[in-house]
Amino acid sequence: MPEKALLLSSSIKSIKGIGANRADAFSTINIFTVLDLISYYPRKYLDRSTVLSISKLNVNDDATIIGKVEAAEMRIGKRRQYFQAVLSDGKGMITLTWFNGARYIKKSITVGDRLAVSGKVDFFNGHQMVHPEYEKLKNDEDPVNSGKIIPLYSMSSELNKAGIDSRSIRRMIKIIFNDLKLIPDHFSDNLKKDLKLISLDEALRNIHFSESDNKLKEATNRLKFDEHFFLQLLMAIRKSSYQRIETKALKKIGPKFKILSESLDFELTNAQKKVIKEIKTDLAQPFSMNRLLQGDVGSGKTIVSILATTIAVANEAQVAIMVPTEILARQHFESFKKHSEISHMTCALLVGGTRAKERVNILNALEKGQINIIIGTHALIQKDIIFKSLGFCIIDEQHRFGVSQRAELISKGSNPHVLAMTATPIPRTLAITYHGDMDLSIIDEMPKNRIPVVTKIVNEPRMTKVYKFLKDEVSKERQCMIVYPLVKESEKSDLAAAVEMYSYLSENVFSGLVVGLLHGKMKKEEKDEVMSNFKQNKINILISTTVIEVGIDIPNATVMLIEHAERFGLTQLHQLRGRVGRGSEKSYCILVHRKITQNSKKRLKIMESTNDGFKISDEDLKIRGPGEFFGIRQSGFLKYKIANMVTDGPILRSAREAAISLVKRDATLSHQEHNLIRNRLVEEYREKLQKINLS
Repeated sequence: MPEKALLLSSSIKSIKGIGANRADAFSTINIFTVLDLISYYPRKYLDRSTVLSISKLNVNDDATIIGKVEAAEMRIGKRRQYFQAVLSDGKGMITLTWFNGARYIKKSITVGDRLAVSGKVDFFNGHQMVHPEYEKLKNDEDPVNSGKIIPLYSMSSELNKAGIDSRSIRRMIKIIFNDLKLIPDHFSDNLKKDLKLISLDEALRNIHFSESDNKLKEATNRLKFDEHFFLQLLMAIRKSSYQRIETKALKKIGPKFKILSESLDFELTNAQKKVIKEIKTDLAQPFSMNRLLQGDVGSGKTIVSILATTIAVANEAQVAIMVPTEILARQHFESFKKHSEISHMTCALLVGGTRAKERVNILNALEKGQINIIIGTHALIQKDIIFKSLGFCIIDEQHRFGVSQRAELISKGSNPHVLAMTATPIPRTLAITYHGDMDLSIIDEMPKNRIPVVTKIVNEPRMTKVYKFLKDEVSKERQCMIVYPLVKESEKSDLAAAVEMYSYLSENVFSGLVVGLLHGKMKKEEKDEVMSNFKQNKINILISTTVIEVGIDIPNATVMLIEHAERFGLTQLHQLRGRVGRGSEKSYCILVHRKITQNSKKRLKIMESTNDGFKISDEDLKIRGPGEFFGIRQSGFLKYKIANMVTDGPILRSAREAAISLVKRDATLSHQEHNLIRNRLVEEYREKLQKINLS
């Protein structure tokens, strides 16, 4: 027991049993203080409800069992040694096998040990588990007979090397709670009462050592709420701060909007009209618009953005449209140029491949205000690009740009209005979490003339029929695309796969047809020539890498064949499918399923069953998790330890409402009663608050 009372800020070295070596091991998982350690939540629990009897196990069960080690020894296989132990719970026996780390396991497990073991059940000369997780238990730590709920913690190799296991972490945390005084709560008693939340002190103690399932649920609910609340609070403060940034109100609608609207040879959907109204309202405000426009592939986001630019130009503001690829930039330029000429606006394209002389002319015209609309890639954020009056920025496929890149474009104007767009439908829980600082507009209605794309899953034996189908489509003067995925580094690259198959298919399968090849490593001139030929139907079948995921608009293309479809996320498959079905003919997306598993079957069946991008994105989020959906795990954006945006819907919504309500009352958290909330927010999201004034 330490001589001085422990504080939350005390070093973990103050805790009995933690010396320099163990402190170093904890530091590798960012545990330095008492608060860090008690915030290291269990990854799961052992109790009556989670433990199965060995006699009731079935092959492929993911199970947790408890038993006594009856035998344990190193064995010699054909290639290497392995360690085996036999576990018995009095009603049945199972073999546990470890190939990796066998010598370490041998030192750790001996006959007579009582173990909790988790893993997948296989069958080899009887039931067995290979490389199961295991936890040593004391005789009094038997959840089945004692009714205890025993916490188990994630272990790293560094913790193992320092002799730290779940039992030692339980002992350390017990020492802390025995010595620690009441943990201060950042929420008021009234707020906790209104939201039916237990105290932070009670939650932290019960998440580790709970007396009942109900107490554990209450603790989990409170700690999940906290994590959602502080992220939502960050977003609400960001949004509030944007609404305090003064800018030029673009109130004048002008004749250009009417001219362009009346020139359209189709009627806008109700969803498009609603979104245009929302954008008009935002642009007329004296503070910067910060809106995210979501719309499924082919829902008509581009025409909405073009109509919005007419309002900016009518108010003598320049418009910059930044997109992630040259192909998409050129696609947008063609659309904008066609419509801007009708409404008498000047439009230019600026990409990395723009010739030097042409670039100089564009830069001069931009600075003089002679160009109303500029469309480009990252080339738009170079230092020598100066606008006369940039008042409106449109960022397409905005998740492909970093925060700093978006900020660089915005900095070229005087607090311009910002419209971000994405053709990747974002599940609502992810949208209000990751984009909670933005206003959301959704085009959830497809144009009446769009014919749904028919999606079919095929396996390798059917490829002869599939290739015949592509030839039949070409015989009707239609075009096809074949896409190869990015594959693992240990295998050949997507480029190599596409090039190799281009050679094989063009020479053997489609020898009488014109087959083209497109990939990201080609020179600009080569890409332009391929795309031009494909648009003019000089190429029958285009073989490509995923470079065509966005920006290809070929109404005559009726077949999208995706190789190794199981390697793609559902959202990306949906994006690729959106490259066809843009004309008046029935179109098809063929998913070639080569490495078949139960999971891949389930995923691809979703693609076959619906064309609704929002349903698909919901399923994609459930399968891949939020970290993989936009790569946000890698950016360190989410500070979740226990919360889960996929399953915590009611908690997330409650936390969001509480955060928004707080910011309405105290936008900078300057009131004294909000000091602890403010301190926790700064501690959690310091780097995200750098440009926000909380003073």
